[in-house]
Amino acid sequence: MLQFLKSVTASCLGVLLALLAFVFIGGGIIAKFTANSDKETVSDLKANSVLRLTFEEAIPELTDNTASNGNPFNFDKKILGLQDQIRMIHEAKYNSDIKGIWLDMSSTMMGRATASSVRAALLEFKTSGKFIVASGKYYTQGAYYLASVADKIYLHPSGNLDFRGFSSQIPFLKDMLDRLDVKMQIYYAGKFKSATEPLRLEKMSPENRMQTHEYLGAMYDIFIQDIAKSRNISEQELHAIAHEYRVRKAEDAVAFKLADALGYRDEVLTDLKKRVGLQEKDKLNTVTIQTFSKGRLDEKNYSLKNKIAVVYAEGDIVEGKGDGGNIGGEKYAEIIRNIRSDDGVKAIVLRVNSGGGSSMASENIWRELDLAHKAGKPVVVSMGDLAASGGYYIACAADSIVAEPNTLTGSIGVFGVIPSIQKTMRNKIGVNFDTVKTGKFAAMFTPFYDMTEEEGKIVQSNIDDTYERFLKRVSDARKMERNAVHEVAQGRVWTGAKAKSIGLVDKLGDLKDAIDIAAKLANLDKYRTSDYPKQKEKLQKLVQQLKGEQDEDDNSLKIRLLRTELGEWLPYYNYFQQIRTMSKEPQMKIPFIVTNW
Repeated sequence: MLQFLKSVTASCLGVLLALLAFVFIGGGIIAKFTANSDKETVSDLKANSVLRLTFEEAIPELTDNTASNGNPFNFDKKILGLQDQIRMIHEAKYNSDIKGIWLDMSSTMMGRATASSVRAALLEFKTSGKFIVASGKYYTQGAYYLASVADKIYLHPSGNLDFRGFSSQIPFLKDMLDRLDVKMQIYYAGKFKSATEPLRLEKMSPENRMQTHEYLGAMYDIFIQDIAKSRNISEQELHAIAHEYRVRKAEDAVAFKLADALGYRDEVLTDLKKRVGLQEKDKLNTVTIQTFSKGRLDEKNYSLKNKIAVVYAEGDIVEGKGDGGNIGGEKYAEIIRNIRSDDGVKAIVLRVNSGGGSSMASENIWRELDLAHKAGKPVVVSMGDLAASGGYYIACAADSIVAEPNTLTGSIGVFGVIPSIQKTMRNKIGVNFDTVKTGKFAAMFTPFYDMTEEEGKIVQSNIDDTYERFLKRVSDARKMERNAVHEVAQGRVWTGAKAKSIGLVDKLGDLKDAIDIAAKLANLDKYRTSDYPKQKEKLQKLVQQLKGEQDEDDNSLKIRLLRTELGEWLPYYNYFQQIRTMSKEPQMKIPFIVTNW
């Protein structure tokens, strides 16, 4: 009886706490919506406004298609995708209330191809005659690449401007693993397939050093050329400034004409006010790109029946449904399968921004794209920052492939990693394993025993078979001989520009170019685009979390916490997480790289 009363009391208390939580959270939600109702919309954007761009958050390819997905209680704030950011910059060009753009930033969280696309949109904005002013306490090289388009660049008097050239740092773990007695049993195909080098070497192989030097140099050339054109400084001079590290304090940036003036924030605001015709005492009206986008994102003509499906595939390629911000094999196969059966969809554009991952998931996505192609629906691929290894595997099914000049692609190769902690358990903590098995391969993939020579040959054969399948996929799609593909494959990474010259890419361009090609292949004059995967509203996700329901593709809370705590160290954490999954199946993944961008 006593236990019964305890259970009833606990249940009642739980219900009461849940009700209180709902009241408080519900009140917060209502208050949030009430507060949001007073914020700017399309109709009440103030005259003489300045569009303020900060680029504080990583830009996904598709709006809100990210594991972090912002603050779930901040219903009015979307994490705008790259294409929507470009659209809003384009709209600002023609909006009479927007007088100019203020690049208020110090660093950026975007890849090089993404930065090139944003920069091109800013240059297009300038053709309107409207101004762009940039200011920052300091500038990373990526931030300065964007800021260099500005009519005037301010740098904080105590700040700095990083301009030293590009470098690539790769953490090598072999010595640490040896000290821990962890044996990483590694199998791979392709002499340039360097994704496993951190686990088996203590420094870069000659092949990896050569390819890294080549693509890093190619991307640096684009960086220098674009800045030279905008700042009217010769490429030779820019190379010298970087090589000799001439910009060591704020005054140096102005002396070498990388910045126009040193200025505190109040001085920048004074300049902006003058540009829009305000007095010093007047308030400057600034609008964020998120606020400016309200009511402007969904302006498609739904009377048009013909559609081009734009599928955004970004992040690691993983088995299953996947989390937000990556490419789940089952989830994306289902999306493409449904698109394939939709009579209203006349073509598919696959936007790829991925360094690869699971070979099985890549194969399943490739299969659905191949079936769509055979069903008569043109498939065109647009490559973002990355479309390498598994990212190229799913791309090669396309009728046409479009890449940015500084896209990283290729990496056509395969590897597998099976760790053994047999010595670790015995030597470090005194644990020994023994086993009974019904066949000699029954315990083959256990981490508690080293692989035998015969078992290793079986795994290597599987890796080689997967690599041959990869070569065949590319050979069939690109109309190239197997040996010709092998010559440019072997895990080697290429820039988009170089990939075009060797036959892995058809055209250099952006997503718009890919959509135009898809429309032409499908003989479409009038059409609308439809974006995938469809994103759930934040309120819907919040209700699911309150009900204790973990959505199949929602791991956002964990990622938000990790991003907050780890910051720039998050890629290292992700790399170790990826190592955990490498033993399950062959991997098609680009090497792990950290660069000063």
